[in-house]
Amino acid sequence: MEEYDLTIIGGGPIGIFAASYANLRSLKVQLIESLEQLGGQITALYPHKNILDVAGYPAVEGEQLVKNLVAQLQQFKTTVKLATLVTDITNPAPNEFIITTNRGISKSKAVIMATGKGRFEPRRLPFDGTLTPAIQKHIHYALNQPAIFQGKRVLVAGGGDSAVDLALQVNALAKQTYLVHRRDQFRALEHSVAQLKASTIIKTVPYLIDSITQAADGSLAVTLKKLRTDETQVIVVDEIIISYGFISENKMLQAWSVNVAQDPKTLNVLVNQELMTNVAGLFAIGDVSQYQGKTDLIATGFGEGPLAVNAAVRGFAPNQRGPIHSSSLKIANGEIEK
Repeated sequence: MEEYDLTIIGGGPIGIFAASYANLRSLKVQLIESLEQLGGQITALYPHKNILDVAGYPAVEGEQLVKNLVAQLQQFKTTVKLATLVTDITNPAPNEFIITTNRGISKSKAVIMATGKGRFEPRRLPFDGTLTPAIQKHIHYALNQPAIFQGKRVLVAGGGDSAVDLALQVNALAKQTYLVHRRDQFRALEHSVAQLKASTIIKTVPYLIDSITQAADGSLAVTLKKLRTDETQVIVVDEIIISYGFISENKMLQAWSVNVAQDPKTLNVLVNQELMTNVAGLFAIGDVSQYQGKTDLIATGFGEGPLAVNAAVRGFAPNQRGPIHSSSLKIANGEIEK
C-alpha cells in the first residue's frame, strides 16, 4: 500500500495549486481526479471563458489558467491519478487515512478535499427535451468553441457573473448580442455590469424564454415573455447560450466511512478557520467548503490551499519547520533547495 504525507482529492484549479504548494513544503503528495484530465469544471464546461479574479491576470481564459497551473505542478515529482474515483475513506488512527478508489488503495497522513460541488451539469431550459435536434444544435450550455459565434446573432440567457461575462466575450465576435434576464438587475460584479452597460449588447429584462421555433433559413425565433405579465416579444437569432448555473451535488461523501459534517441544504462541507472538517486531519478547500463569510471565488480557493496544507503539516509533523517565504526557495529537478 503506497503511503503519502498528503492526499488531495480533486484536480480542478484549487486542487492543482494546493498540490504545488504542498510540494514547497517537501511533502509526498498524490492528487486524485475523477475525470480523465485536470482542470475540473473549467476544462469540462468553460475552457474559453475569461476569468477575472486571479491576481496578476487582467483576464485569463480558463484553458490557459489550467495549463499554467499544470506547468507549475510539473516542476515537482507529484503522483497524479486521473480517471480515479474515491469510493471510501477510513480513519483507523490519528494521522492515518486509508483511501479506497476504483484503481486501488493507498494510505495518507492527511487529506484535503478540493472536489468543488461534486458531480455537476448545467441547468437547462425547462422545455429543452421537447426541442427538435435541429434546434438543439444551436443551443449551448458552455463556451467550448467561441469561433462558431463569429458574425452571428447570439442570445445569452442569464443574469449572473457567468452570463454577463459570456455576453461580453461573445459580443467581441458576434454581429449582435442579446442578454435576456428574468430580473431587472444583473447579479454580476459591479465592474462587469459597468462594462455591460457601456457595450452594444441589447439588454432585455425582465423576460424569460417562452418558446423557440426554427425558420426555413435555420434562424431561431425566440419568444420572450415578460415576467408577471402576458406581454411577449420575439427575437430572431442564430445561436443561443444558456447560462442558468449548474446543478451539483456532493453525495459521494455520504458513502465514505469517515463521517464528514455537511450543511443539510447546500451539502457543502463545514470547516473551521484552518479549513479542517470535524474529522481531524481531513480538510476541505474551494467550493466544497463552507464557513461564515465564504465567497466562492477561484481567488479564495487559491488562498485556502496553503492554509490547509500548513495546518495538515502541523497535525502530523508538529516539529517540522514552518513555511518560509517562497522567494527563499529554489526548485531543481523536482526537488526543493533552500
